[in-house]
Amino acid sequence: MLLIVLSVWSSLLSVLEQKTLQSDFTVTITADNQPLTYQGHFAMHADRFLLNAFGMEMAFDGQTMYLYQQETNELTLSNPTSEELMQTNPLLLAQVLAVSGEMNEQPAADGKTTLLTLVPSDASAGITKINLRVRMRDYAPLMIEVREKERTTTLRLTNPAYSDATLNYTITKDGAYLNDLREL
Repeated sequence: MLLIVLSVWSSLLSVLEQKTLQSDFTVTITADNQPLTYQGHFAMHADRFLLNAFGMEMAFDGQTMYLYQQETNELTLSNPTSEELMQTNPLLLAQVLAVSGEMNEQPAADGKTTLLTLVPSDASAGITKINLRVRMRDYAPLMIEVREKERTTTLRLTNPAYSDATLNYTITKDGAYLNDLREL
């Protein structure tokens, strides 16, 4: 069983290292039985990503985080910490927690998807469980659920697809106020 879990998880990570994953999504944050749902689009390749949601655009090129807020026409550049990246990208969070936590797999009855469940060994960070549903034909994630003591965040991908596209994981906005917080 452990070999299968590592196989699905390792295959997902391997494909993300080689291909670009793109998808529309909905994210639902539920706290005190009050769900809030947002829609957006993202692309990711390895640890790099582009995200358009919550009225903002965000990108990470492997070193610099770009955050553009249309409402204020402000582009902020920063060098994010590992923790900030994990808060932005639940797959990175799962990858870090998989090293020290307990992971198991539950194939769906139809054989088309597999549910990976990760339980961190240290719950002091507030995360009690991460569920990840993976489509078996191409190892595309379909759903990521992060359960914390006070809330649950569920990310559902709509028609995720891998491609060989090479994207530019930066944001530039002519005329925007530039707030450069990077340490030089």
